[in-house]
Amino acid sequence: MGEDGKRKTRRGKRGGDAKKQKDGDVATETTLPAAFSAPSAEYTAPPMDAGDSLFYFDTGSKDESSMNVDQEDKISPASYGLVNPDLQSYLKNCETMLDDPQFESAEDRIIFVNNVYAEMKGFELQLTTDHEGSRILEKLFRISSEYQIRRFFSLTREDTIRLVIHRFSSHTIQTLLLLSAVALERELHGETSDLAAGAEIEEDEDEVRTKMPTFEELLLELVNTLTPQWAFLMANEYASHILRVLLLVLAGNPIEDQANPKNSIKSKRSAKYVEERNGEPINHPSLSIQRKIPDSLAEALDQLLKTTDTSINDLVARGFTTSRVGSPVLQQMLVLQSKKGMLEQPGSLLDKCLLNLVSDSSDNARRDSALKLMIDDVVGSHFLQKVMELASPKLLQTLFERYFCGRLSVLSLHPISNFVVQSLLSNAKNERQLKTMIAEIQPSVGNLLFKQRPGVVRSLLDSCIRLRAGSVEIMNALYSGLGISSVDERKELINLLAFLMPYAEFINADYDRLPFRIQGSLIIQSVLQLPGDGHEPIMNSFFAQAPDRMYSWCKDPSGSRIIEAIISSEHIPLTTKRKVLEQYSNKYADLAVNKYGSHIVDACWKISDMPYKEKIMIELIQREMLVQDSPFGRIVMRNCRVEQYKRRADEWRDRERSLQKGKRMFKDIFDSSSTPNKRSDKKSKKSKK
Repeated sequence: MGEDGKRKTRRGKRGGDAKKQKDGDVATETTLPAAFSAPSAEYTAPPMDAGDSLFYFDTGSKDESSMNVDQEDKISPASYGLVNPDLQSYLKNCETMLDDPQFESAEDRIIFVNNVYAEMKGFELQLTTDHEGSRILEKLFRISSEYQIRRFFSLTREDTIRLVIHRFSSHTIQTLLLLSAVALERELHGETSDLAAGAEIEEDEDEVRTKMPTFEELLLELVNTLTPQWAFLMANEYASHILRVLLLVLAGNPIEDQANPKNSIKSKRSAKYVEERNGEPINHPSLSIQRKIPDSLAEALDQLLKTTDTSINDLVARGFTTSRVGSPVLQQMLVLQSKKGMLEQPGSLLDKCLLNLVSDSSDNARRDSALKLMIDDVVGSHFLQKVMELASPKLLQTLFERYFCGRLSVLSLHPISNFVVQSLLSNAKNERQLKTMIAEIQPSVGNLLFKQRPGVVRSLLDSCIRLRAGSVEIMNALYSGLGISSVDERKELINLLAFLMPYAEFINADYDRLPFRIQGSLIIQSVLQLPGDGHEPIMNSFFAQAPDRMYSWCKDPSGSRIIEAIISSEHIPLTTKRKVLEQYSNKYADLAVNKYGSHIVDACWKISDMPYKEKIMIELIQREMLVQDSPFGRIVMRNCRVEQYKRRADEWRDRERSLQKGKRMFKDIFDSSSTPNKRSDKKSKKSKK
């Protein structure tokens, strides 16, 4: 497809139904002067699609004059007419430089950026509401100076509400918010200047650069502007993502979690579009960590949460729990309220969402019916998952007793509500709650394992690990679910979990044709982290298998994870791990050349003492040609420092001894720091008794 074909492609939610203007129609509407004048006043904006509806929630004060006008006149997406085709063509030519900004010097980059801003001066807001223009602006912002970003941000103050609900300009403002978050911390430390050297070249020598508001002032003004219309903006598909970013910026929380893409503010579709069309996303390191913020922004956030907590009525709050657009913003608000101790107050936002369950836990048939429907709802289930994470022990117990007790088995097998059950189980607050949940779920563990719901079992294991309780109960539940009825049958435990098969089927199956199950591998890895002797059933089953069978696991993507977890587990004694290492003696070279086995060699190397490391080293050197021919083998050779050992073995030994000494020293420090806490816990328990 050519350039024309590309321009017809929809931009995610930015794709509109507005008809493209034909080339021949441009001259008939108006004669455009060379200075890029605005379009004719007779221009009529294209009709908005169904997504741009004027759905309005009034959360502002009733005495404002703007509240007295008709709903259609209150708020509508911004529209400034069509962009001058000459300016649009100029920006399209500049886009090639923005896609690959490789300037010979910083001065060349500054001159280029200043020229672009000079050409579009006076048409900034018009460009934000244009499909191509808004996309090019986002690329331009990434190489702009902080002064230029502040200047552009300040221009949006004239029509903020109408811009944030526009399908194109909303993305532009979101990019400005992300860049503001990056610059805000530097501004807080005084590392940014309003008149930075070379920041801008003025067109007219008589013009004097005016002092722009700081990022802090811009954000405060944005909060004050959006707060009266907060509920309306939560219900708007284009404005809601801006509210989420704004909340994270005000709180100083990580915005883009690179380690966990599920926590990203962008959907997979949006992230893919940004990567393909918008260039590299804004992945500044400060966006992935907790940031320092000015006290004024913290106060503004507190005031925002308090205002919306009281202004959003019960009906609107309950509507947001099942709204695809508003629910993510609602969940973010609950997270921030939880950190500030505002979550479970009577009449709070959470109380309204749960139909006053927080303030009045008495029987209520209407509330019970609504919450049970929410558990099975595609969007409502996500909201309840977040509630389970944030709930206090008392509220979690109330939810469990009223809506889950006696129904866990049925809900766990449901394609939607099983995720709510997983969140409930993984957030058990104390040992009593945990054991009660295990007791109810135990009869259905077999169905959960073999009917594609093993995540429920993993959630219970996660709580056992976190609370350091329930190990015996959860293992008995696994034995029951797998059909293990004797001590002798427990020898096959590791196989039954790895392949997720009941014992009766496993003994009659062809072992060599059994496929590993990823969820089964994850369950084994969780069992290995159980406190105390919780790992022993897995290890006893491991040593009961033929060594060659366990060796074959090292070359499987799922099986190798299990072996690596055994070797790396902090709960398994070193003497037990050495027995595992001995099983792979004289096989390390073969493992090193395998994609998955090479990770096993690295794990064995990390826990080995000096004599055993030299044993592995000698084996690798003896088969050096084989190992060096493999890319995975070369990585193992580099990690083990084979070349240094061959040239200067004494230096290699001294280095390894110093590394081991440092590890032991740090281990002693951590152990000594954790011991007083354990003792104090015991004393507190005794005093309670």
